[in-house]
Amino acid sequence: MAMAGVGVGSTSTTSLPEEEITLTVKWSGKEYTVRVCGDDTVGELKRRICQATDVLPKRQKLLYPKTLPSKLADDAVLLSSLPFKSSLKMTMIGTTEDDIIVDQVESPDIVDDFELPRDEAVEIKDKHGNKQKLRRRISQYKIELRNPCREGKKLLVLDIDYTLFDHRSPAENPLQLMRPFLHEFLAAAYAEYDIMIWSATSMKWVELKMAELGVLSNPNYKITALLDHLAMITVQSDSRGIFDCKPLGLIWAQFPEFYSSKNTIMFDDLRRNFVMNPQNGLTIKPFKRAHSSRDSDQELMKLTTYLLAIAELDDLSTLDHNNWQSFSEDNVKRRRHQ
Repeated sequence: MAMAGVGVGSTSTTSLPEEEITLTVKWSGKEYTVRVCGDDTVGELKRRICQATDVLPKRQKLLYPKTLPSKLADDAVLLSSLPFKSSLKMTMIGTTEDDIIVDQVESPDIVDDFELPRDEAVEIKDKHGNKQKLRRRISQYKIELRNPCREGKKLLVLDIDYTLFDHRSPAENPLQLMRPFLHEFLAAAYAEYDIMIWSATSMKWVELKMAELGVLSNPNYKITALLDHLAMITVQSDSRGIFDCKPLGLIWAQFPEFYSSKNTIMFDDLRRNFVMNPQNGLTIKPFKRAHSSRDSDQELMKLTTYLLAIAELDDLSTLDHNNWQSFSEDNVKRRRHQ
């Protein structure tokens, strides 16, 4: 929640990187309080500013005279490395989506996906600093339920861009960019799974796209919750640097009586989004060039069979979702008798 005119509570961020820092951000004639930590990045600072002002991170330009402009332009820079001083006030220049006439629902095109070495991936998941960031996110981000969690159901978490929707191809109607069999897939999955949508974009974009595709009003299934980019955290890899990911622990912490690592599966076209919960992620084939590929794309139909087959298992975290295409009912029978 935005508050006005509060300075920082620490003289330096370099010695205590996990200490909370309170910054005052001036924008559009008002001042907003933003709280971050020294081990957060500039990208995380922009998330918090977005939460207060509704200006998306990609629209923000941060100005602070004692900091090199290039530093504040690099989302990967740690705040502990910047010369922030007491009573810091910075200026943000940016425009909300409501004030942008063209391309109001523009979504970032995320590329350069990668798979981390196994040892490094385990280290990231178990790293104390990343667990701290997850705890902070759990306290900061409240998941709003659109429909009640259902007792005894597993949880399916779905990305949007290139998973359910081709967000880059031009079209007169968004339905032309919808992945084939989307509604059939969601209706079938809903029999065994609660469904949450988690996108690395703004909540406004998530709600708009899901409404345009008819996902929020379909009578054959219900969406439990929508999550946006503010629910993500930033982690650091020795080989790949700093990047964002989607920690399922956020969901598990807020609904522990319903969901856990044992009954959750997440579909995303970017495997790096699973780094905090690799055992629960399934990398879906990206849906691109919708006009030429929609007649042949059957990914959701095939995944329906897989989802319904594994729904009988007590612990989904023991599966290797990389091999989902070779999974069969015989696999289920063998695992149930182990």
